[in-house]
Amino acid sequence: MKQYNVAILGATGAVGQQMLQCLEEQEFPIANLKLLASARSAGKRVSFAGEDVVVEEARDEAFDGVDIVLGAAENDIAKRFVPVAREKGCVTVDNSSAYRLDPDVPLVVPEVNPEDVARHNGIIANPNCATIIALVAVNPLHKVGGIKRMIVSTYQAASGAGIGGLRELEAQMAAIGAGQPVGDPKAFAYQLACNLIPQIGGFDAAGYTSEEMKLQNEGRKIMHLPELRVNCTCVRVPVMRSHSESITLEFEREVSVEAAREALAAAPGVKLVDDPANLAYPMPLDTTDQDLIYVGRVREDISAAPGSHGLALWCCGDQIRKGAATNAVQIAKLLVAQG
Repeated sequence: MKQYNVAILGATGAVGQQMLQCLEEQEFPIANLKLLASARSAGKRVSFAGEDVVVEEARDEAFDGVDIVLGAAENDIAKRFVPVAREKGCVTVDNSSAYRLDPDVPLVVPEVNPEDVARHNGIIANPNCATIIALVAVNPLHKVGGIKRMIVSTYQAASGAGIGGLRELEAQMAAIGAGQPVGDPKAFAYQLACNLIPQIGGFDAAGYTSEEMKLQNEGRKIMHLPELRVNCTCVRVPVMRSHSESITLEFEREVSVEAAREALAAAPGVKLVDDPANLAYPMPLDTTDQDLIYVGRVREDISAAPGSHGLALWCCGDQIRKGAATNAVQIAKLLVAQG
């Protein structure tokens, strides 16, 4: 099998570290691995496949000879280095939001639109975590009934804010457990422990946050549904990792609960967990540190207007893995398959 020179940009962050683990788990055909980060992280040693890899500072020349770049850095870093990587002949799978809505950049969830990888011109965008989790769950139902509208509430874990968010929630929970003051929040606008924060991202003029608009804007592009209507509310919850979503769907055609369950049970990337009589349904604890999207609570939308067709469901998925790192590695494997 042909082997590839691979670089991870932002290798020391939560997503970068998970990308490293996913590459090893999936036995990605790597000839040489570069771990790129800020100057303050340069020189650190990270274990990969039984060997230590030294972290390098991200510089233009670091991309020389690299075939595939997995981007796990913030927007400003992505905008600085992804064009450089493309000029040097690399293909970058970028996890930032910098290129997601660029019409010349494919936005890919492998279970939904793998064919779009072939349209790349050196950059492929990895979608937002909540978008990935939702679309893996609903695309099998779209194939049956044709989705027209989605009403979504997301319950997003601290992991969505990176290592800083995880550490802050851990510290707040420890302080509460010890009867100590929680202290001023830094990663979030308010204390997250024992609380919910109904804001992720900045608000627009209509009162929606940037995170809430991603599901509509990215969903339309990924599913090739320019008229898809989405109403989304995103909430940060005191869960370490794994996002949860409540989704109500309106279809063009009738989809029975039984047909929906059959489609979900057979869908790639999905695990149907839907047995209310035995209290079986998706939960963040069960979906943490694995790659499937668990779907359950599938039921008829009893609020649907006469003549319309609707279902409601609940899904959970690991934000760091399938919501970010695993999806990127899956895209890279599609590149490898194309040769």
